[in-house]
Amino acid sequence: MNTMFDRYAGIIFFAIGTAFVIGSRSISTSAYGSNVGANIFPMLLGGFLALMSVRLIYDTFRRQKAEKYKENLDYKRFIIIFIAAVLYAYFLEDIGFVISTFLFLMIGFQTMQKGSVWVSLLISIAFSCGVYYLYVNLLDGSLPGFPTWLGF
Repeated sequence: MNTMFDRYAGIIFFAIGTAFVIGSRSISTSAYGSNVGANIFPMLLGGFLALMSVRLIYDTFRRQKAEKYKENLDYKRFIIIFIAAVLYAYFLEDIGFVISTFLFLMIGFQTMQKGSVWVSLLISIAFSCGVYYLYVNLLDGSLPGFPTWLGF
């Protein structure tokens, strides 16, 4: 278990989640053609990220280590997921929410646990399509759909 990395990652992600919540308060609360303002989605995601980070930090303090040893940080996985997140944000408008979220989740799942491609594929498709459907159809929000060059 890499408790030191988890603790620092939890602190960093808590700060990012808090920044999302604070930043979303400056976004317009209403959007053209939408009953849900543009600030709701980042506020909810930031709040969820902050809450999960608090849980991660709490778990790292609860763990009792039987032996002390120097922990190796997993920089390779961190860099892969960080680059995937940056590319996800960069290409979100160009390729749409569903495709970019699917690709980001697939990269993240396969980076964290190699193998079980079919499970990762199923979860990635279900999550990206499910969130898009819930947000756009049920909450009347707006997200970038599929790119026009696909013909949808």
